[in-house]
Formats: sequence, C-alpha cells, structure tokens
Amino acid sequence: MIKQEKANAASIITKNTFAMILAGGRGSRLHQLTDWRAKPAVPFGGKFRIVDFVLSNCVNSGIRRIGVATQYKSHSLLLHIQRGWSFLNGNFSEFIYVLPAQQWMQESWYEGTADAVLQNLDILRDTHPEYVLILAGDHVYKMDYGKLLAFHVKKNADMTVACIEVPVNDAKEFGVMGTDTESRVVSFTEKPANPPSIPGKPERALASMGIYVFNTKFLCEQLIRDAEDPQSTHDFGKDIIPHLMAAGYRVFAQSFEDSCVRNEGGHSYWRDVGTIDSYWEGNMELTKVVPDLNMYDKEWPIWTYQEQLPPAKFVSEGDRRGMAISSLVSGGCIVSGATVVRSLLYSNIMVRGGSTVEDSVLLPNVDVGRNVKIRRAVVDKNCIIPDGLVVGYNREEDSKRFHVSANGITLITPDMLGQDMGRIQSIKK
Repeated sequence: MIKQEKANAASIITKNTFAMILAGGRGSRLHQLTDWRAKPAVPFGGKFRIVDFVLSNCVNSGIRRIGVATQYKSHSLLLHIQRGWSFLNGNFSEFIYVLPAQQWMQESWYEGTADAVLQNLDILRDTHPEYVLILAGDHVYKMDYGKLLAFHVKKNADMTVACIEVPVNDAKEFGVMGTDTESRVVSFTEKPANPPSIPGKPERALASMGIYVFNTKFLCEQLIRDAEDPQSTHDFGKDIIPHLMAAGYRVFAQSFEDSCVRNEGGHSYWRDVGTIDSYWEGNMELTKVVPDLNMYDKEWPIWTYQEQLPPAKFVSEGDRRGMAISSLVSGGCIVSGATVVRSLLYSNIMVRGGSTVEDSVLLPNVDVGRNVKIRRAVVDKNCIIPDGLVVGYNREEDSKRFHVSANGITLITPDMLGQDMGRIQSIKK
C-alpha cells in the first residue's frame, strides 16, 4: 500500500513537470563528425542517436511534456525528432516541442544555457508546469528523473542539481561542488583549474551533470533577474548557481547513484562521448558479451526512429565467407565475402568481398569496397570506401588524409575522401 502511494505521488510530480532539453551544441571535440550535425544528433549504439537517451529517460520516467532547444546545424536533429518522436498524444497534453531560437525577446541566438530557457518562457507559461527539469542533450545514460524530482520536493529545494563522481583529472570540464551531510550544496565552481576532491576520496570529485530541477515560478524569477544583469554570461553553471548560493537559497545535490537505472549487474551507466576516443570507446563497449549499457532492457527501453529496412544479410563469395564476430549489425546491411570483427555496423552498410573491418564504427549508408582493411576507425555516414584502401595500420600515412585521434582512432568523412555528394546527402539526412 505504501509503495503504491509513493508511485502515485511520483506520477503526479512527473505529470506536472516540463522537461527542457538543451540540444544546441556542436560538440567541437568530435571534430569533423559534427561538421554537419549537432552533437545530440550523432548516431550511437548501432541504431540510435545520442539525444534518444535523454528523450527515452523522459518518456520512461513519465514526463511527456518536453521542449528541445536547438541551434547549431539542427536539420538532422529536427528530422530525427519529427520521424521518431511523434507518437506522444496531444489529446492528453503530451508533446515534444522543437524550439529553435525564435528571437521573440531579443534579436540574438541563444547566448547561454540560462538564456536558452529564458527565450522560451512563453512556452513554460502556456503549459503551466509546477516543475521544470533542465537537461543536457549530449550524454548517454539511463536515469529515472522521477526519483530526482521526488528528492527535490522532499528537500523543499529552490534548485536541485544531479551530480556524479568523476576522476579529479577529468573534473576540469565540469561544474564541481561540495555538499554537507544533508546534501545541500555549500560550494560550487564552474570548470575549475584545480578541482577540489571529495573529502575522504582524494582521487574523486563531485561533478554537476548539467541536470537541474526548479520550481517554475522561482526559475522564471531567476532567469529574468539574470537577463537584467549586464555582467552575466547567462549560464546556469557560471551565473545562476553561484548567485543562488550567495543569496542563501536552498540548492541541493542528488547523486546519480540514487536515481540511475541499473543494469543486470547492478551498475549504473553514464558516458560523455564528447571526443573521438570516448565516442569510439562507448560504441566498442557494446560489443562485449555483457556490456555496461543494457540495450535489451524491456523495462527501460531506448526509443528511436525505426527506418523500415530488410534484415542484415551475410553471404559467401566463392570460398570467402561473409561473417560478423562479436559485432552489432543493423538492418539493411550486407556483408558479402567479408569479415567484420568487434565492430558496429549501422543501417544500410555494404561490406564487399575480401574486406576486413575490425574494431571499428561504421555509420549509416557506408559502402566498403573490395579488399579494404579498416581497423580502429570511425567512418561517417555516406562514405564510399574505395577498393584496396588500408586504414588503421600506419598512423603516419592515415594522418595525411584523415583525422587521427590522440589514442590512434582514425576518423573518415566523405569530405576527407573528396566525396562532396556524400556531404550533401548527410545534410539532407
């Protein structure tokens, strides 16, 4: 009985919440992979886009009123949301609004994370939510936002920040906070040069996930106040949180471990796939027998746009057998007399006779010619790999034509291959 009452209370909270997803960033550390798309639109996991994870978290948590603020080269992202996320029912006040910078309040694009929400205050006022959940659209994780919202209500907080422990050396890219025994935030520094560690854990720091909960009225007041401050950069981490703490408002932090959706082994999963190396590693983890990210979870599914494609096909050419070992192969793929090992093949990929693809990520619509050898690479959409190309065996030679990361991962795009039509097709898709 008590458990059911708690579930009903959580359902009421999530139904009264508007989720604002900030999905306008380029993700420059992904280099040419985001030349023609925003980071949230980058494919991940064999058939998904990065933004699908935060959207799925919303829907699975019971939050069905969602806004997606877009800015940088957003066509691919807009098309994906239109195709894959139109199933919410407007008759029940369920929706996903795509929110490019309308310049209704001022003649400028979004100038910071807080400004992106400010420029959409009319949407918040029209939908009358009791709570606003602000989310980044560029991380891969599973999280029950209902638990975060319940924590916010229980603490009677003015603002709640979701946090995660990270290595101190990595904390320079985050907002780093300190908390007391009641989980109240007592210190906060945005991207510090020398991040403070967690007491008793000298190698770890407590980092903001860029996930915030506000009471709607309070948020509106703070955004308007911040907009009138000529010294502000209009950013939650740089401006809003430091002001709230200095003014004595109730700012609390909830650990990701208390609201994450765990895998079968009881572990949480969160990845910032913001570099070529971390993007490659995040995808390659999925080829393990039991990956940390469970994509087969029926209780917390990842939703996405499902293109209608034939099954993957593996055929032989004479004595050459088409096969894939320890790999993920999506619909529409044909592996003909070729070998794929520990790799991810997204949709509509052709791998022709005599070729070998090893430890690599091939995005949709790639055509691999004959007698090609690709190893430790990320191949962008629509690339036509010419016969006999060898990649991943000589870093010096690869660097002359392609981008090679610090850890030796080779990124190949249509532009690098001189295939302008591939780039044009990428823009359209």
